[in-house]
Amino acid sequence: MTAVYAVSDIHGHPEKLEASLQAAGLTDADGNWSGKDARLWFLGDFFDRGPDGIGVLRFVRKLIGQAPAGDIRVLLGNHEILALGMHKFGDTFVPHDGITTRSFERSWVLNGGQDRDQELLTDDEVAWLLDQPMLGLDAGHLLMHSDTAEYVEWGDTIDQINAAASAELHSDDIVVWWEIWRRMTSRYAFRGPSGGQVASIMMEHLGGHRIVHGHSIVADQLGIDPAYLTEPLLYADGLVLGIDGGAFDGGPCLVVELEQL
Repeated sequence: MTAVYAVSDIHGHPEKLEASLQAAGLTDADGNWSGKDARLWFLGDFFDRGPDGIGVLRFVRKLIGQAPAGDIRVLLGNHEILALGMHKFGDTFVPHDGITTRSFERSWVLNGGQDRDQELLTDDEVAWLLDQPMLGLDAGHLLMHSDTAEYVEWGDTIDQINAAASAELHSDDIVVWWEIWRRMTSRYAFRGPSGGQVASIMMEHLGGHRIVHGHSIVADQLGIDPAYLTEPLLYADGLVLGIDGGAFDGGPCLVVELEQL
């Protein structure tokens, strides 16, 4: 049986990712893919906050080239949208009804954008990122980057959502791009008394028996320093698994094996 793993929110720390993948037996001592009978999902946020987002991206793409087709899969995170929006639109003003000035550059700076990532990002890497999906389904798990219900604004099925989001990302409309960024930054949909119900309703439409997400640091939810975190958090009546270890904030890069559901 294929073992399924997920990791998220590496945020410019390829050394943490490499160490965690090796510890999980998915790469060897030289950083090459060795995950026989394994499938690995990256749930987004390669970029920003840490020093080497481009290094994370290139390491992941190297592994994809080494692994059998389909054994490594990537979902887009909000920081991919931010980095790509910065690359595409820079300081262009985003039209809206208010008076404040909104731009991808301003949000990129406020959210830990790194000049080096933008300087080294190639057209091939941009094109590859633009073709990655938003959602996945594997081993009974609904996989997503952000702990938000706003994905369903793109459609009623995973295929519809991925196709609609992809079409928008291949547009040149900055207002459309900004709405993607806004949706992807929302969070905490599965917390609180109604969190389990929200998760259950999403899975009724999209499939799966448990949601797996990154985006929101598990240690923050537990009220502890990320340095003391050792495992993901199962919450919302056991229907949601948060796996963001807070790698950029002193926490671990959690490579989580998902149980078959």
